Order: sequence, then C-alpha cells, then structure tokens
Amino acid sequence: MSDTEAQLFARLKEANPEFRRLAEKHREFDIKIGEYDRIYYLTSEQERKRNTRLSHLDARGQARMVDVGAKGETDREAVARGFVTLRPDTLRLIRNQALPKGDVYATARLAGILAAKRVHELVPLCHPLLITAAEVAFRAFRRPSGIEIESRVKTTGRTGAEMEALTAVSVAALTIYDMCKAVDKGMMIGDVRLVYKAGGRSGMYRRPGEAPPTVGA
Repeated sequence: MSDTEAQLFARLKEANPEFRRLAEKHREFDIKIGEYDRIYYLTSEQERKRNTRLSHLDARGQARMVDVGAKGETDREAVARGFVTLRPDTLRLIRNQALPKGDVYATARLAGILAAKRVHELVPLCHPLLITAAEVAFRAFRRPSGIEIESRVKTTGRTGAEMEALTAVSVAALTIYDMCKAVDKGMMIGDVRLVYKAGGRSGMYRRPGEAPPTVGA
C-alpha cells in the first residue's frame, strides 16, 4: 500500500465507524491466515508427514505396534456407550430374570469386564494395560425399547484405555444378544462409541451431545 493509499485508508477509518469495524475484522482475518500459512507451509515436510501419518503404520505403510517406551506413565480413563435394541417383552423377561440362561445383566457385566482385560489378545496392535478399574452398567429404555450399556475403564500407563472401554461395551452387548436370542432374534446392536477420555498427551475428550458418564460416578 502506497503512502497516499494509507492516508486515504486512515481518513476513511476515522470518518466512518462501520468502515473502521470492517477494516479491523479484515486485519484479524489476515493475521489468522498468516498463522495458518506459517504453521503449514513453514513446517518441514518430515514434520507434516509425522503429524498426519497413522501411528500404527510405519514409513512403508506396514502395520506395527507403536513404541510407547519414551512416554511417561499417567492416569488415564475412558468411557464408552452402546445400545441393544430389543422387543418390550424381551426387556420384561430380562427385568424379571425369566430367561432360560439366567441373569442377563450380571452375566453381561462380567463378560464386559473380562473383555476389557483381554483386549491385547483380541486387537492385534493394542498394548497390554495395567487396568486399575473396570465397570459396566446398564439402563433400560422403553422408547426405543432397549438397553444402553456404559463402561468405564481406568489405567495408569503409557497408552489410553479407549479400546478397553469400547470392547467392554461390545462384548457386554454380544452377551445380552446371546442370553436373549432364544426369544428375540431381531435384536440389534449399535451406537458403540467413545463418549469420554482423560489423560495422556491428547488430554480430555468429551463427545458433543452426550450426557455425563454415570458408571462409577
């Protein structure tokens, strides 16, 4: 911008409050664009690749177990949820413990906790964890008819417990299906998701729109 243009620009800003406001917005936008350019274009090619590459793949794209040896041990926690859709009469049988295989909730709870402790045997690239706590809880719904499953897993270590929480929910849901399939083969398992995590390098995560965790609260 020439000196003449700069002087004209300054006079317009002084005389017109709306022009001044728009000019300030434009300046803020330019600053943000500059910061983005500096982060992306001035970062080395190697650094960009490191930040965008999947951690479970090596430079040749082959699967590997991530080396977490250099990371410090921290307290970590993860909460997951899922939902089993079933018929209202099936839900009534569960509540009354009237199914041939027995107490559905007790069996599914134990199955979920056991699964959380054995994720490294089920998912090839997961590390064995020192789990300090694992809980599974259930909540029945009438509309839609079904059972919400919630798990909470805690650990102290170098990697998080997200997979353990998700596996606990998944296996608990499969156990509910197994316990009830004699009377309801139309059940559906779905909406298995991570709703909360804490600890580790990435810090805390809360899935938007989710109610606060209840299990272990």
